Amino acid sequence: MEKFGRTSILDFSEVAYGIAKEKIDPYSSKFSKKKFTLQQHAVIICLKIRFGTTYVGIVERLVEEPRIRKALDLEEVPHPTTLVKAFERLETELWRVFLQASAELLEKNGIVGVDASGFERSHASRHYTKRAKLHIKELKTTLLVDTEENAVIDVHITASRKHDTQIGPQLVKRTSKFIEILLGDKGYDDQDLRKLCHELGIRPLIKHREFTNLHKAWNVLLDDDLYGQRNQNESVNSTIGRKYDSSVFSRKWYKQFREIVAKCIVHNLDRAV
Repeated sequence: MEKFGRTSILDFSEVAYGIAKEKIDPYSSKFSKKKFTLQQHAVIICLKIRFGTTYVGIVERLVEEPRIRKALDLEEVPHPTTLVKAFERLETELWRVFLQASAELLEKNGIVGVDASGFERSHASRHYTKRAKLHIKELKTTLLVDTEENAVIDVHITASRKHDTQIGPQLVKRTSKFIEILLGDKGYDDQDLRKLCHELGIRPLIKHREFTNLHKAWNVLLDDDLYGQRNQNESVNSTIGRKYDSSVFSRKWYKQFREIVAKCIVHNLDRAV
């Protein structure tokens, strides 16, 4: 089998599993059957997203790919319902730790852009959407992206209509150690955010809303080459939507959040390998 050489899928699996073993506890409870680890489950879910398949589809793929099973130390393949239950146990905080660990695999220059996009919640049937009262059909997703290798450092997801100026400070506080320059459009023009950046030693390069001629003058003085790197945020948003689907498949809101964080992890891992 080795004569065919290594593949990006094998590299992806080994790198993801190495991070998972370092950052995720093997079992969620001392009463676990210990047949599979949460680390293995997390990587299989990432592979499911990478292939754009279902739980049944990824299980069938693992059955036919012995090298991937070997890379994940799988003696047998879990049942699809086992993976569904594992996704329920893998809390969002664990996925965030996994995300930051995946971002550390990529080179960073401290020039970080912030921008929002949307993921459709309406992949489910119209009947379900109506019955579940999903009035807001799209999850607002805000990514912090380092411009060196387009690493997603952090992500904020909300089902409400929260304004960018409320989301920006939360992301900056969580990831200030990775940011030297913060790039943002006019949606993030807020004095409190600028003040927070200065307190944390971050240079805010955020466009002003043009209420006066002075605001227009400040925008003209922006470093166009540096500020222009913010466009990479839009490229990352587009890439994740195109490669890993711009819809979420989960029914519960917290699992939808986890699914989006997992998509960002897969993006980082793909960039790394």
